[in-house]
Amino acid sequence: MRYEGPIYRPPSEADSLLIQATIGCPHNRCTFCMIYKGRPGFRVRRVEEIREDLRSAREVYGPGVRTVFFPDGNTIAMKTEALAEICRYTRSLFPRLERITVYGSSQYIHRKGPEALQRLSEAGLSRIHVGLESGDDEVLRRIRKGADSRLHIEAGKWVKAAGITLSTYVILGIGGKERTLEHARNTASVLNAVQPDFIRLRTFVPKVNTPLLQDVLDGRFRMLGPHEVLRETKVLVEGLETCSMLTSDHYTNYLQLEGSLPEARSDLIRRIDVALKRPEESFRPFFIGDV
Repeated sequence: MRYEGPIYRPPSEADSLLIQATIGCPHNRCTFCMIYKGRPGFRVRRVEEIREDLRSAREVYGPGVRTVFFPDGNTIAMKTEALAEICRYTRSLFPRLERITVYGSSQYIHRKGPEALQRLSEAGLSRIHVGLESGDDEVLRRIRKGADSRLHIEAGKWVKAAGITLSTYVILGIGGKERTLEHARNTASVLNAVQPDFIRLRTFVPKVNTPLLQDVLDGRFRMLGPHEVLRETKVLVEGLETCSMLTSDHYTNYLQLEGSLPEARSDLIRRIDVALKRPEESFRPFFIGDV
């Protein structure tokens, strides 16, 4: 198995077999992201190379592999038939397979369209991790996400309609002090429209070698403190009308939250209120991320 790294995967894919299908990210302009900035550009590996790595994995791990994740940052951008082929081949090698997963930005999902997503679902693609980040159009414009709220909603609905599990990521605090309420309320609105299977919370941490870190250091972007992030989280949770699993499974967060919505909403809000009674100095300190 060959990797052109470093390789990143979601925490929920910790036990998955990682087979690299693409290199880098075709968008690679988000102001908060440093992961692929130092790489020469996005490319797709040849299908036969991927098949070779899958066969090597079968020799090492046997037929019992249950979950597979295809890095890198936007594997949904592969041509539909190529991605479908490696999904079908993966399922033929691992008969006990329960899940095949990729990262996919909304703009590249949208380019696929409903019919291509249905073909991928039929080929065995079963989950897409999507960075929504925010549902506020002004925040999305500022962070150069490459998608607005309308596109996020359409792409998300198409994923769900195809029968593919949708795992959506939200960055708490990415609107800064200026747009914290708009970010929380508009993000809840987009999530309500899409009804993702998972809502995964992250808290904004400025990363080395990113434009947004420079904005923080120069005072153009005013970060939220721990209590402000928690209050933003409360507004978000209060506004959610989804049947989703909400989780904050990431090292950046001030508070671990997990529960099935809508049933868990009251308990989640109660836990946020309890955390708000803690002094701010009891939470993790400010830091600049390097991963």
